[in-house]
Amino acid sequence: MKNYNFKKPIVLTLSLFFGLAMHAQKDELKAADKALKADDFTTAKASIDQAESLIANADNKLKAKFYFLKAKTYYGIGKNKPELIENAYDVAATSFQELLDFEKKIKKSKYTAEAQPLLNALVSDVSNKGIKQYQDKDYAKAKKTLFQTYNLSKKDTVFLEYAATAAYLDKDFDTSLTYFNILKDNGYTGIATTYSATNIDSKESEAFGSKSQMDLMIKTGKYKEPKVEVSKSKRAGIIKNIALILVEKGETENAISAVREARKANPEDVDLLFTEANILLKLGKKDAFAALMKEAIKKDPNNATLHFNVGVINQEQGKLEEAKENYKKAIELDPDYADAYLNMGALILEKDKDLVEEMNENLSNFKKYDAIKAKQVDLYKTALPYFEKAHAINKENIDVVRTLMSMYENTGNDDKYKEAKALWDASKE
Repeated sequence: MKNYNFKKPIVLTLSLFFGLAMHAQKDELKAADKALKADDFTTAKASIDQAESLIANADNKLKAKFYFLKAKTYYGIGKNKPELIENAYDVAATSFQELLDFEKKIKKSKYTAEAQPLLNALVSDVSNKGIKQYQDKDYAKAKKTLFQTYNLSKKDTVFLEYAATAAYLDKDFDTSLTYFNILKDNGYTGIATTYSATNIDSKESEAFGSKSQMDLMIKTGKYKEPKVEVSKSKRAGIIKNIALILVEKGETENAISAVREARKANPEDVDLLFTEANILLKLGKKDAFAALMKEAIKKDPNNATLHFNVGVINQEQGKLEEAKENYKKAIELDPDYADAYLNMGALILEKDKDLVEEMNENLSNFKKYDAIKAKQVDLYKTALPYFEKAHAINKENIDVVRTLMSMYENTGNDDKYKEAKALWDASKE
């Protein structure tokens, strides 16, 4: 039997098929390009969809063009017709990145120069949208848009932090926890260096993108007072947020463990110590809270708030003399600490309850009653300067005015009583 050679016809058939496919790809890409120039994104997408099914066998030149036009198409949809495709920006970003990677691989850059600014513009559009949503307190949308920004540009990790915060404010604790844990696991610190100088003509500070740019502007003679500022690490704040979310979820032991683990790695970080202390206070573990506050005072002895916080716990536990010393120290360190003056005044008045009981027990013993009443007046006079100082620092606290009215009335200071009452009445108008 004669053997027939089918090999050659098959090769010819395949060649014909690939030739037709390539021609079809070119036609679809031309159609997409034309539609994009007319801002007809629906038609452009239809052409891109047709070309995509054939792109695997395309040559490098066509593949690069396909990635570029696909990226432009989905970018246009995301910017102008987002209702068509919810994740259009994500698809655009992926296509842009595929293009950049592909042209780098084949060592060509026909579309890269044009694509990179478009990718940057895409990231800018999405980030601005997310920031606006956040500022408008639309946290449900902001958390998604800001996370999308992070996905579009993974180097801009700060947007993941923003997304985590937005999710927390939206009370979406699971999502927020996921994002904050990514930040923690990736070693994110949020430390940033900024460069600025004062414009001699406007006398206003202006920021620059780099030290070299700042130095260049100083050399022009139009700027002075260059500044290089490095922000503090946000690491402790991230751990704090993780712990607070775990508390919200009822996972208090995990919250404490998370903070203590972080404190082992950062033993001098007072912010982490505060975080653990606040969790313990929220759980009602006041002794443990006070112990941590005392530890914090050793690390930061000139922090008035620490002395005040220990004073509050001591006062609640009836350790009045210790509390008094704490408040005195807080006032010494911060003479305008209104709450410290208030608590000092309230601490002095702790004895008032006992005096009132004694007076009620001696209503018929006028001599003894008067003696106790005199003690009460002296007590009020001792406490009065602290309440007056608190009012002088913060005139918005109307409760202090009410306290002053009562004390002026009980000490027989009619003029001061009238002044305080006038303030009280005015606040009710």
